[in-house]
Amino acid sequence: MPAFTYKAVGRDGKSQQGVIEADGLDIATRLLRSRGLTPLKIQEGGADDQGTPPSRQEVLSMTSELSVLLRAGLPLDRALKVLIDMDGQPRMRAVLSDLLKSVKGGKALSIALQPFEDTFGSFYLSMVRAGEASGQLSAVLDRLVEHLESAKATRDSVVSAMIYPAILLVVAVLSIVVMLGFVVPQFETLFNDMGDALPAMTKGVIAAAEFIKAWGLLLAIFALLLGVLFQRWASSEAGKTALDKRLLSLPIAGNIAFEYEMAKFARTVGTLLGNGVSLLKAIQIAIDTVGNLPLKEGLDVLPPAVKAGKRMSVALDETGMFTPMVIQMTRVGEESGSLDGMMLELAKVFEDHVASGVKRLLTLLEPVLILTMGAIIAVIIISILMGILSVNDLAI
Repeated sequence: MPAFTYKAVGRDGKSQQGVIEADGLDIATRLLRSRGLTPLKIQEGGADDQGTPPSRQEVLSMTSELSVLLRAGLPLDRALKVLIDMDGQPRMRAVLSDLLKSVKGGKALSIALQPFEDTFGSFYLSMVRAGEASGQLSAVLDRLVEHLESAKATRDSVVSAMIYPAILLVVAVLSIVVMLGFVVPQFETLFNDMGDALPAMTKGVIAAAEFIKAWGLLLAIFALLLGVLFQRWASSEAGKTALDKRLLSLPIAGNIAFEYEMAKFARTVGTLLGNGVSLLKAIQIAIDTVGNLPLKEGLDVLPPAVKAGKRMSVALDETGMFTPMVIQMTRVGEESGSLDGMMLELAKVFEDHVASGVKRLLTLLEPVLILTMGAIIAVIIISILMGILSVNDLAI
C-alpha cells in the first residue's frame, strides 16, 4: 500500500505532519478528513524528505525500538507497523513504510534496507544480514545498538569538547577587532598633535587601528574568499590527504586523531566478527569508516594480504604506520582465536585514550587562548595609557 506524506491542520488550529497509508491520493485525503484534519499538502512516498534522510539519532532510536519489539515476540512485519504508528518523524516513517512494503512482499530485511544503504551504511546491513542468517536478529540488533551508541558517545564527546575553544577563539578575534576598529580611533584626535613624541608602541597600535578602519571591509571579504578557497582545497582528495597527514604529525592532536580513527576501525571489525561476518568482509566495511586518508591507505593493504593468507598483525606491522599496541593486540587476538574480542578491547582502550586526550588538549589550549587574547588587549590598553601620559608630560 502506498505511503503519503502529509501536512494538515486539526480542529484546534494546530498544524500536523506525518505519513499515512492509502490506496490512492483521494482515499488518503478522505482518511485525513475523517480524522478531523484539513489537508494542506499531500505527496506520495515522502517526497518532501528526499535528500534529507533520517539522522543518525533517528536511526539509533528506530533500531533500539525494533530490537525491543522483536525481543517481545512480534513478527517483523508487525513490529515495523508498530514503529510506523509510533514514529513522529516523517522521514523515518517514510523509510519504515517502504521497508514494511518490501517485507510484506517476501523480502528479507537486509534486502529491503539496500535502497537505503546511504542512510544506514554497509556495516548496518551486514549486521542485519548476519542476524538473519543466525536466526538471532533481535540479539544482533541489540549489539548493533550498543555499537551505534558507543560511536555516538565518542563522536559527541569530541565535538562537545571543541565547542568552548571555538567560541573562545571567536570572542578573542572580535574583541581585538572592536578594540582596534572602534576604541583606539577615539583617542586619535588626542594624539594627532604629538607627532614623533608618541611612544613607538602607541604609534604601532594607532597604525594598526587605521589599517583596520581603512581596509577592514576588504580584509573581511578577502578572509571570506580565502576561507572558501581553503574549504574547496580541503575537500579535494589532495587537500584532505595533506591536512590529514599534517594532523597525524601534530604532538598531542595527532595521537588523538590516530586513536579516534583506529577505535572506529577496531570496534567495527570486532562487532562484525562477533556476529558471524567473515574477516575479509569485516575489514572492508571497517576501512570505509576511517576518515583519515593516510590511515585509510595504510589499512587498504589488509584485504589483499588477508586474501593471500597473511595475518592482519603482520600486514599492519609492515606498513610502519601503526603503534605497537595495535599490532600486539591484533597478534594476540589471532593467536588466541578471539580476534573479535581483542578488537573490541582495543577500541575501548583507544576510546578511553581519546576522551582523556581531548581533556588534556583543552587543558593546554584554553589558557593559551585566554593568555594570548589578554596579552594583545593589554598591549593595546598600555599603548593608549602611554600615549595619554606622553600628552600630559608635554602639557607640563
